[in-house]
Amino acid sequence: MSVVEFLAREPADIAGRLAAHQVSRGYTGTAEQQTAWDGQIKTLRAALCAFAGAGWTLALEFDLLRLEKRIDAVLLTDRAILAMEFKTAGPTLAALAEAEDYALDLRDFHAGSRAHAIVPVLVAGSGGFVPPLQAWLLPKHPTEPLVCGPRGLAALIAWVQAAIPADDAPLDGPAWLAAPYRPTPNIIEAATMLYARNGVAEIAAARADAANLSHTTAAIARVVAEARATGSKRIIFVTGIPGAGKTLCGLNTVFGVAHGKGAAFLTGNVPLVTVLRAAIVADALARRECARPEAERRAIARLQNVHRFLEDGVTDEAHHPAERLIVFDEAQRAWDEAKAVLGTRNKPSKLSMSEPAHTLAIMGRHEGWAVIVALIGQGQEINTGEAGLAEWGRVIATDPRWHAHAAHALPNLPEDRRDADAALDLTVPLRSVRESCGAAWVDAVLRGAADEAARLAATSDDFPFHLTRDLDAMRVALRTEARGLRRAGLVASAGAKRLRADGLGVQLEDVANWFLLRWPDVRASDALETIATEYDCQGLELDLVGIAWGGDFIRVAGGWAARRFVGSVWQRDAKEFDFVRNTYRVLLTRARYETIIYVPRGDAADRTRSPAEFDAIADFLLACGARPLVQATATRTPALVPLLL
Repeated sequence: MSVVEFLAREPADIAGRLAAHQVSRGYTGTAEQQTAWDGQIKTLRAALCAFAGAGWTLALEFDLLRLEKRIDAVLLTDRAILAMEFKTAGPTLAALAEAEDYALDLRDFHAGSRAHAIVPVLVAGSGGFVPPLQAWLLPKHPTEPLVCGPRGLAALIAWVQAAIPADDAPLDGPAWLAAPYRPTPNIIEAATMLYARNGVAEIAAARADAANLSHTTAAIARVVAEARATGSKRIIFVTGIPGAGKTLCGLNTVFGVAHGKGAAFLTGNVPLVTVLRAAIVADALARRECARPEAERRAIARLQNVHRFLEDGVTDEAHHPAERLIVFDEAQRAWDEAKAVLGTRNKPSKLSMSEPAHTLAIMGRHEGWAVIVALIGQGQEINTGEAGLAEWGRVIATDPRWHAHAAHALPNLPEDRRDADAALDLTVPLRSVRESCGAAWVDAVLRGAADEAARLAATSDDFPFHLTRDLDAMRVALRTEARGLRRAGLVASAGAKRLRADGLGVQLEDVANWFLLRWPDVRASDALETIATEYDCQGLELDLVGIAWGGDFIRVAGGWAARRFVGSVWQRDAKEFDFVRNTYRVLLTRARYETIIYVPRGDAADRTRSPAEFDAIADFLLACGARPLVQATATRTPALVPLLL
């Protein structure tokens, strides 16, 4: 609404409309919420009276898709977007981070915000407005957050108007309200949202400029509907580059297409299951959906360990599984027969065939329809004993009940057993929020194609890969750039054994705490004390990543070479080359925003940490376009400091 309209309405009418809107979205009103709205409306009316004739626009409870969050108020002046968070208590660092995070979301996901100044504002406590002690360095997009009490809001707005220069194209409030807001939630946010709401159509739309995921989701829904209607058995292969949204697509299939009924997401990625289950349980408890035991039971039913699913299916051969639709995550990593029989930790399992063979046999017990959605990651095999697409093609070819749908041909499968659908190949990277060349750059680097990588880097206005030889500088940069509620963390290859000499030998102990807790809890990823390996973080992601390059993947005359650390020396390992290279592919594609690569300087007195080897790695990455890290020196919270003193 316009500021004029806001001021003309009775406060009780505005509060009533907000309450009605909340009820329409399935949320019950509370006395605390009503009191907060009353105070917020009173503060805004007092502050905006002086600007009644300015022609500005005000949005209350502006809906952000991410985890059902809403900005308390967004004031659209002719010069700036003020994203306001109101708190009845005094200002805290957590409240400031929340306000800043809202502004970052508008910058990254709201099409109408990208060309304008965004100012996060925290209205808290009882103080006035104290302008920043130092001159405002504009434009940092968003700007550093500003803090005031209710009686200082008018002064803050006036100061912003004076500090931000007029634009040749003034901000148009109604046009801003009509612009699309399409975020790409991280995988933890997506899982909790999809579980709570049985599918979120907006997630399939993802970013405003990326339609690939919505087409893939629609293609899966069509095949599932056909299978139900005809009583047939289908297997859908969803392929894609790292970070294109395969896991997101799989979760949306279970919770959205199937509405969480008779469907399960299966994965051998234990950390992924652990983190997503913990996040879903915590969210269910926060929403008071049910007690913890029931929340845990529901999470386990929807997110299952694929190895346990198959072993249970083999044990109970007389019955079909409860699920008619399963999503097999990272299906290219399904075990071949030798690995399946051997089992985990070298203990014999109950399986007698490959995992693809058992999967088709178990789901084939259903009378009528059944669907398997197989998510296929390209270049992410990191273990021996992974069967790959060839085994899936072989077992489908031997079982005439099953028909495949895929974008590409499958090894060992005749073409008349496959329906081709280009929509099932995810080619648009979504993990990287601001840059789309990341996955292609990583691929070029790992192929040794320096010129190709350099061209990709040169065409990017906001290239997200930086390089440093200073571990402390990397930590400082990660903490500085992790604005708002963005999460940072350190990763390294499990084979990079000699990073312990740099103090990076401590692997995380509890993956759920590492991904879900926040600093100052030392177990959290953003404490930057422990590292996650490729086994901990595959399928998961961070906003900012610091990757420590180890001696297990080095430059030699012929390109890259893989090594294993045995005893006290490195040994070349040509047989493991693809696995080690894919390890670095996984690690280099974990970030949604920035990736900082730390290449140690080595130690001439230590034969396991040759300075020349590390120099060659650093030189090659720089030749590929990695940008030298510029040390950030700006203070993070200038506006809050005087209010906390």
